[in-house]
Amino acid sequence: MSGAAEGNDFAFALDTRTGELKWQQILGERFVNNYGDGPRGTITVDGDRLYMIRGGGQIHCLSAVDGNMIWQRDFYADFGGKLMGTWGYSESPIVDDNLVICSPGGKTGTMVALDKHTGATVWSTKEWTDQASYSSPIIAIVDGVRQYIQQSSEGVAGISAEDGKLLWRVNVPGYRVAVVPTPVYYDNMVFVTAGYNAGCAGIKLSKRGDVFQADMIYNNKNMVNHHGGVVLFGEHIYGYSDASGWTCLNFRTGDNVWNTGRARKSDGNIGKGAILAVNDRLIMLEEASGTMVVIAASPNGWKEYGRMELPERTEIISMNNMVWAHPVIANGILYIRDQDLLFAFDLRK
Repeated sequence: MSGAAEGNDFAFALDTRTGELKWQQILGERFVNNYGDGPRGTITVDGDRLYMIRGGGQIHCLSAVDGNMIWQRDFYADFGGKLMGTWGYSESPIVDDNLVICSPGGKTGTMVALDKHTGATVWSTKEWTDQASYSSPIIAIVDGVRQYIQQSSEGVAGISAEDGKLLWRVNVPGYRVAVVPTPVYYDNMVFVTAGYNAGCAGIKLSKRGDVFQADMIYNNKNMVNHHGGVVLFGEHIYGYSDASGWTCLNFRTGDNVWNTGRARKSDGNIGKGAILAVNDRLIMLEEASGTMVVIAASPNGWKEYGRMELPERTEIISMNNMVWAHPVIANGILYIRDQDLLFAFDLRK
């Protein structure tokens, strides 16, 4: 995990059984922002190594055993990095074979691949130089070609895993201010969404010879997801839309299937937040209150199975006092973080 205190960003490890601190490693000067200080993205685990990106644009490789620094690079100093806003790099890097994939943005390349052992640059996307977004890349194999799909300040692109070549690119109308959610890929279709009234888009990928074609099948405001993310379950996308509340869309057509409308205290709806899928259930975490709700992952409407409040809320004061860390499930345990508080719920019982 990562955090910030006493002027520094740091990484730390806790015992998952007891919550006791195993080690802590100071990483450098604290990233400061009026919406909250410190690192933003999730740490990626690869065997006995950890990879993380700090808000200030530093990427680190640490030992998972003791937190010792193995290597680090700086997006600004090393790549001339350019982020689309001022809220700090929020990307979670991916590790693919011997590569670490990350997105500094700017003229060196929106995306770069680093050697996971040394941090040396393997390739950069010289054909794609948009400003970086706050999104994280995904791995997809499309018509036999392994590629990384990532959002930028202007839209979404597919990059060859072999050499960083730009395979396809689509500029999405309305992208501005901040592009945050991770893309979704399934069966030659890419789904992307962003807030600030940008909406969503479905893009069909096809390949003729060695050339990829990317066609926008739909582009609408049925999902305007700010930063809680969306999930694909079956043939449907679920997430919170600033336009319509908790929403279910048809993945292939972008048509609205159902929505709750924007939350009102009188109707018991929960408001904006993060989402994850587990088995045939969806877990929503409302950002304003920390309320968790479990519903069926179904296009047939909102069927609620239960809800609960966090046992306590942090006393750390931030600009909006929101619960913005996304929930995580690992080995049957649901982890919820609220600044300096971490809760672990056993889902196996």
